Amino acid sequence: MEENMPRTCRVNFEDPSILHHFSLTITPDEGLWQGGRFKFQIDIPEEYNILPPKAICATKIWHPNITENGEICLSLLRQNSYDGLGWAPTRRLKDVVWGLNSLFSDLLNFDDPLNVEAAEHYARDKESFKTKVRDYIQTYAKR
Repeated sequence: MEENMPRTCRVNFEDPSILHHFSLTITPDEGLWQGGRFKFQIDIPEEYNILPPKAICATKIWHPNITENGEICLSLLRQNSYDGLGWAPTRRLKDVVWGLNSLFSDLLNFDDPLNVEAAEHYARDKESFKTKVRDYIQTYAKR
């Protein structure tokens, strides 16, 4: 999994004897969330790779595709998705890492947000949205 991982990502196995639970830290080096450190908890179900891993963002964040409680909207983490890009047994953990990392790129699609309030904020006032993102980084995700 660590091969070909984005340079902005680090994996940590808190207990090396438990390989089905690990954390992923993403430190975006560009874009709206640059300067933040965002931690995700990843749990691999017994039925992996038939079922997708479960991921939650452990860092409070202002993001249209991540709720303030850490729920994540990412097609490849869904067993069934409307866009056909959901989980498939051919996917690997590195796909999950790259997918989570892509949530921090500036090429974001906010058309199907999980955090509707954040998406509406972005559409209504991008500068105010950027300020709120910066405030969240300073409060919850500072490196």
